[in-house]
Amino acid sequence: MRYVILGAGAVGGTIGGRLHQSGRNVLLVARGPHLAALRAEGLRLSTPDGVHRLPVPAVGGPEEVALAPDDVLVLAVKTQHSAALLDAWAPRPVAGGGTAAERLPVVCAQNGVANERLALRRFERVYGMRVWLPSTHLEPGRVSAAGSPRSGMLHLGRYPHGADALARRVAADLADSYFDAPVVEDVMAWKYAKLLGNLGNALEAVAGPIDGEPRMRVWRGVRAEGRAVLAAAGIAHPSEEEQRAALGDRVTLLPVEGERRGGGSSWQSLARGTGDIEADYLNGEIALLGRLHGVPTPLNAALQRLAAAFAREGRPAGSLPETDLAALVALADLTDS
Repeated sequence: MRYVILGAGAVGGTIGGRLHQSGRNVLLVARGPHLAALRAEGLRLSTPDGVHRLPVPAVGGPEEVALAPDDVLVLAVKTQHSAALLDAWAPRPVAGGGTAAERLPVVCAQNGVANERLALRRFERVYGMRVWLPSTHLEPGRVSAAGSPRSGMLHLGRYPHGADALARRVAADLADSYFDAPVVEDVMAWKYAKLLGNLGNALEAVAGPIDGEPRMRVWRGVRAEGRAVLAAAGIAHPSEEEQRAALGDRVTLLPVEGERRGGGSSWQSLARGTGDIEADYLNGEIALLGRLHGVPTPLNAALQRLAAAFAREGRPAGSLPETDLAALVALADLTDS
């Protein structure tokens, strides 16, 4: 199989780079200065075991690719970019007849729970991937992954549920490429559990590391809202204890020489000045479900708005004024009471 990685950033670059290292056929899809650097010098993947210069082929879009029946599309962009990419790739012809939408599988290696539904509107076969992969992409051509001894844990399953031979083949390739990749029947349950963990992404992005009582108070509040919403919606998910047991000591964060990990995916969007952020599909998912099921979610809605404003206005990551942080704490206290 050939893995066509749609979005060679932190997650996609690490998955594609590690698959390439294990001898798998990989094609990276990127844009702008990142694409130029990949074409000129290859992918620079930094990990706790060293810096790897990987000559992974890279293209700018579907018009540069002749698709084959055994290609696997791995969607690894943030959700706000999913629809446009899916629309671009779905009608592309595949050798032997038919289109990508009809013949090729799409694996959604992304945060949030909206991507699989977006993909299934366009593609016949969709797979969900719950991504636990501490990685960073801040400079063109460079990706770092801090997990050890495995780079990440990637739960994989068919969407909306089930497991099949393709999921097991992909999982076997990933397991041979520095990942743990359990195949599960209920992959979306694992993705909803990850969603709860990602509710702090916007807080970290606007206010900095989640330490100290004020930030911890807001963090506990957004998680409490998330759990209440999922309970009201009847959405089951693995507990924190189950997730810790699955992860064990398989993915431990270690220093990566010459690299810094300033924050997660949303923090990186602000640090790179991309102009957009995924909060609409993380905190915004909780706000949406809350409105559908009559559960108040003022903290998640507030963080969704703040993160969007930071991205839109180009405000620096972690620069939330203390007065605004205090307002979030007061909102958390009010919600708790």
